[in-house]
Amino acid sequence: MDLNESIPIMLYDDKCYLCTKFAKIVNSLAKGKITIIGHYSTKGEEIRKKILDESALDMFWLIDEKYANGGRTGIIPLIRAILSSKKKRSNHIDLEVDCEQECKNVKSVFIRSASILSSSKKIKLK
Repeated sequence: MDLNESIPIMLYDDKCYLCTKFAKIVNSLAKGKITIIGHYSTKGEEIRKKILDESALDMFWLIDEKYANGGRTGIIPLIRAILSSKKKRSNHIDLEVDCEQECKNVKSVFIRSASILSSSKKIKLK
């Protein structure tokens, strides 16, 4: 997989109901301008091994030409990508969720929302 052809890429937890809902909303707003890939998909695992570190599964990531922005630091670049990216691409979003946790209740919504705001990481790409 050539990352440069797929950029911008959003990586999300495809085993979490709430995260998949978030990815669907982003996909809808971006109208196909962002490649959306699940953490646990084959391509997601390749990306995690190639450019991310052990904190990769703790948050969503937006990957562009220069940086991989995770969690809180990825929000502004994600909005920018939704508004400014012009290329349409094929998205790799899997609409089925294999949720093994109780993630549809109110407590889980607050925990996942708090984790987006509290988790943050920026990795400079080569």
